[in-house]
Amino acid sequence: MDYKRLGLVAGIEIHQQLNTREKLFCRCPTHLRPFEEHNGEFFRYLRATESELGEIDRAAREEMKNLRKFLYYTYDSTCLVENDEEPPAPLNPEALTVCLQIAKMCGMTPIPQVHTMRKLVIDGSNTSGFQRTALVAVNGTLPNGGAIETICLEEEAAQRVKGDVFSLDRLGIPLVEITTSPCMHSPEEVQEIAEYLGMVLRSTGKVKRGLGTIRQDVNISIREGARVEIKGVQDLDLIAEVVRREVQRQERLLSIRQRLTERGASVSRTPHDVTALFSHSGSKILKKAPRVMAVTLAGFAGLVGEEIQNGRRLGSELSDYAKKCGVGGIFHTDELPAYGMTEDEVSALRAEVGAGEADCIVLVAGDMHQAECACQQVILRAELALKGVPEETRKMLEGGSTSYMRPLPGAARMYPETDVFPVTVTSECWEAIPRVELLNAKAERFSREHGLDTAVARQMAYSEHVLLFERAVDLGIAPTLAARTLIATLKEISREGLDINPLVADHDHCGNPIIPEVLQVLLGVKKARVGKEAIPDVLRRIIRGESSESAMQSVESTAEGADLEALAKRIVRERMSFVKEKGMGALGPLMGVMMKEVRGAVDGRKVSQVLKAALSDALGEK
Repeated sequence: MDYKRLGLVAGIEIHQQLNTREKLFCRCPTHLRPFEEHNGEFFRYLRATESELGEIDRAAREEMKNLRKFLYYTYDSTCLVENDEEPPAPLNPEALTVCLQIAKMCGMTPIPQVHTMRKLVIDGSNTSGFQRTALVAVNGTLPNGGAIETICLEEEAAQRVKGDVFSLDRLGIPLVEITTSPCMHSPEEVQEIAEYLGMVLRSTGKVKRGLGTIRQDVNISIREGARVEIKGVQDLDLIAEVVRREVQRQERLLSIRQRLTERGASVSRTPHDVTALFSHSGSKILKKAPRVMAVTLAGFAGLVGEEIQNGRRLGSELSDYAKKCGVGGIFHTDELPAYGMTEDEVSALRAEVGAGEADCIVLVAGDMHQAECACQQVILRAELALKGVPEETRKMLEGGSTSYMRPLPGAARMYPETDVFPVTVTSECWEAIPRVELLNAKAERFSREHGLDTAVARQMAYSEHVLLFERAVDLGIAPTLAARTLIATLKEISREGLDINPLVADHDHCGNPIIPEVLQVLLGVKKARVGKEAIPDVLRRIIRGESSESAMQSVESTAEGADLEALAKRIVRERMSFVKEKGMGALGPLMGVMMKEVRGAVDGRKVSQVLKAALSDALGEK
């Protein structure tokens, strides 16, 4: 696809959770809990508030079309701030420092006084009906010559359990939002910039890792199209595909607009009540519905069922809008007869509303309020199809296609937060923020200083265990051993279904710093207490509840209980023909046999000495 011809313009917003000890506006911890551990529940109805100018944000107004009851789970690790029953605490200084550090890495200019604002959000993800956010810095640079417009510090939303049920353990985790200018012009470039910014964020060592801890919102438009924001792209590898599919969607919507114009298409603004037509229908939904309403789209026949994106049609867009009113979806004549409806019923429907074969009829079913509301939403979206591509916020679906969420928010969405004092960022404070080594530079240094293979060095630098590696090297542990353990051994143990968190924790239950258990084991190898081959076995023992000291002692006891000299002599005696043939050259192959016997419980150097002596005796050498 020729993206230059299409005039593709894109920008991204990256939202990254920070790995701070406390939340942004309270002192609660930032770790997530299993839903079944919640110890309380409460509910809220959320409504939009007017801005200082007396306006209601259009996105919030859309959410209010269907009144919803939101249920929230509380925990012994959440507090009244998350419940919106207590004012917020001052802005978390640790989170602000990390945010400023990221800003400095991107060549940005800090805001002298950081003010917290309220961003109206009534989709249930915040108990208060708004999200607190603070602008921290502006005007950064990107490798492609583009710009980072802003970096903000904001509170993470509550985690959706299901439907309108949310968990408050995630609400309030510090979140950095980086917004770029619309400076990207191909799907691949968008993905490259997202990868670069992800690398910058991970370079701090202060961000959370794992699915859901980083999300990308992509803003996309093409010539004659419109700016569309796609939210919640969690898989970095899907970003380019998301952009490609949105370009395809906008291009096909423009094509549909042209054909509708050529046909002289129009939208009837007067819905018809056709409930009686379907009182005996084979469609269970229509037969049981209290109200069935019809909207006539003159000249739309064949286009409502046309695919505009993989698995999505113009009818899908109409349905998305209708669902905002609480209905399950729509029926339309481009796909009928089907779903229990007959050809006779379709003919009767056309006659009832006065529609011809060139027209498409959309049906909605629900109670009176839902049906009337859904009809107005269908009319709105159909009229937008006559204009081309609507500005809107969309969510990513599996595979990279998207569905409608709400209109793009406007200026009425933001207003000051009066419960949080502003924070002054002095020039002295800014100068004191340390610069951080980028991960790509770190990988080069690991290769150069520690002799790691280039691929291993990069893998280690980008690993979530990079700080453990650097600490291991500082403790005098061999870099190659540390890298192999942290990259390969931990992954192998994790794939067995074992929880490796006890091995890498660097704080105890009281928050005091400790040497992680995995490093304790590597120090044991350094001191020749256990062989490196025993590392996986020792780590598994620790996961099952033993301390590193106890696990290594267990292995040492096994080693002490074995008569190494007797074992070496037996191994040599059983392979005497091989020993006579190879002489002392049998040492290497027999080392493997013996290490397997002792299962790494004895340091390889000691095993080598004992085995070498046994070979010398067997060969009559002194």
